[in-house]
Amino acid sequence: MVEIFETVEGEGTRAGYPTVFVRLFHCNLRCTWCDTPYSYAPAQPEFEATIGEIVSRAADFGWENVCLTGGEPLIHRHKSQLLVEALAAVDHIQDIHIETNGAIDVRPFAALRDKSELLRRKVRFIVDYKLPASGEMDKMIHEHLTALQSRDELKFVIANDEDFDIAVDVISEYEPTCTILFSPVWETMPPERLVEKILQAGLKQVKLNLQIHKVIWDPAARGV
Repeated sequence: MVEIFETVEGEGTRAGYPTVFVRLFHCNLRCTWCDTPYSYAPAQPEFEATIGEIVSRAADFGWENVCLTGGEPLIHRHKSQLLVEALAAVDHIQDIHIETNGAIDVRPFAALRDKSELLRRKVRFIVDYKLPASGEMDKMIHEHLTALQSRDELKFVIANDEDFDIAVDVISEYEPTCTILFSPVWETMPPERLVEKILQAGLKQVKLNLQIHKVIWDPAARGV
């Protein structure tokens, strides 16, 4: 484990709502612009906890929104599934959004969601599709994009014009039915430039996604 804390959600369709963040250790990618390098090797886990202990600490905050993130929260496979199911079993937790990096196939997890009324009601996937500037685009799984549902989100973090053009191509080819988010890499793609490009391209289905936690706090701050 890396950390469990309460804050407001910083991005996506639930941005601004009080949320408990559960950050798991380990990731299979090394993105150039990653803002949580403390969540994978050579860094070390901050602590170890059982699934029951994780759920207890998350539930104690009392909020209905939980963000399961990392690192890569689905890299632990069956343990990831058990953790999601245990969080969903907590009555007051109503929304569990899983931030996954696009290199872990979400279809098995989506199939498990489809089989459970409880999971269908509470679990959403937020797939972070990695573009060329991340250095990890070759790891992306495209086949699961069409498994995303209207309650899910597909996020593109855009660092430059090439990233933007490829994101548009991916949307055109796979036609995902979920919410589509375009998020700028602030250092290289000013938000106003990204807005300009979205409008020029006529992307009616794309939502600009700004990370408000980097406006509220220092961009490098942890636990917020």
